[in-house]
Amino acid sequence: MATTLAGIAPAMSFFFGFAVIVQGAGLAAPLTILTAMVAILFLTNTIAEFSRFTPSAGSFVTFTGKSFGPSVGAAVSVFVIFGYIVAASTIVAIAGVWISETLRIFLGLSVNWALLMVLLAAGTGWLVMRGVGLSTRWSGVFFYFEAGLLVLGSILMLTAHPHFLTLAPFRFSSLTGGLTGLGVGFPLAIYLFIGWENSATLAEETENPRHNIPRALITGTLTIGIFYIFLAYATAAGFKMDAHALGASRLPFIDGLKASAPALLAVAYLAGVTSILGSLIGLVNSQARILFNSGREGLLPEFLGKIHPRHQTPHSAMWVFLLIAVALILGFCLLGGIAPMDYFGFAGTLGTVPIILTYMLTNLALPVYIVRYQRHELNIVRHVVMPIAGTLVMFFPLWGFVQPGQSWPFNVLPWIVLGVLVLSVLYGTVIARLSPGLARRIGAYVADQ
Repeated sequence: MATTLAGIAPAMSFFFGFAVIVQGAGLAAPLTILTAMVAILFLTNTIAEFSRFTPSAGSFVTFTGKSFGPSVGAAVSVFVIFGYIVAASTIVAIAGVWISETLRIFLGLSVNWALLMVLLAAGTGWLVMRGVGLSTRWSGVFFYFEAGLLVLGSILMLTAHPHFLTLAPFRFSSLTGGLTGLGVGFPLAIYLFIGWENSATLAEETENPRHNIPRALITGTLTIGIFYIFLAYATAAGFKMDAHALGASRLPFIDGLKASAPALLAVAYLAGVTSILGSLIGLVNSQARILFNSGREGLLPEFLGKIHPRHQTPHSAMWVFLLIAVALILGFCLLGGIAPMDYFGFAGTLGTVPIILTYMLTNLALPVYIVRYQRHELNIVRHVVMPIAGTLVMFFPLWGFVQPGQSWPFNVLPWIVLGVLVLSVLYGTVIARLSPGLARRIGAYVADQ
């Protein structure tokens, strides 16, 4: 639970992601987040069921590979890791900017954001390399601290504007452009939840994973969803339910708190710092393990599957994960001249879509897996109806992503995703033919066996 909630980075994800959701959905941004939570809950059921039968650090790669074969598993390993690294790089980029800005505002210190970003990435790699127990403990401390600060700020915004506490943010009529507005804001609403699946990748380091992993997945998704809806509603109240003013703000929570309780502005910035630290730990801990498991099973280069001889952690995969994320940021922001704040918006969307497509494929994989390996456990509602419903719901964010008429760079992002998908499929096809024993190795490492 701790590493899941910390990895989601509610403060940083909400500070920057909510503004983009509002631009698409308007005042009904909380309704968009509620819809995203329902969509994620369908998938939570899928991963929980997979983890009950075959708990694995490989998560999506193992589940789809066991269901559809080695070529699909190999393709998914490339495709979803691309999405994870791009999405995670947004947090790494914002880390340097946010801490640099915090030091400037409150201490009068001027430190280059890129330097801070590299130092934070190195420090995170050192901490997670030393063991999941130590790093998870720290990520939990950071999360609970930031959550307490965010709740305090939200309560102050609500109490400062008691006459504006209406149900308008949850009405369909408040959506800008109706279903189109919901579709535009939906990809970033899904982005807010990325990391909900972190528990599944820690199966090999969890006691009784078949029982505890599903519990952590479902409880974590509900907790973070309700938390986001509360933050979104409080922020709308902080703007007196003014959709135009809300949409004009780049940091709605910060601006709403500044107007309602300016004395707590430092608290909000501090919550952002702890959110960054907890998120980096959680993301690297969980998502690098998918990279590690893919190397261990032969889906990706073998060196990614190496374990630190002393700390028993997948250190090679962790450092590769961090190095690629840092290289992306330096390339786009320093060489390409893109501001880190702008990078957050388009890279967050670009990284989310491969993950959404992987979510959909994993949903479809569950009934196939049950029929192939656990037919005596078949439950029509949990193993057929809910996965299919979850797949259909995910078409909303995809339409918001591919619809024509979008501004640059969002108009080229679908083509980038399509190119990565084609390359991933080609890689999966080739590696499956070159490695006849791959089908036997996928899913061979079951957490409690």
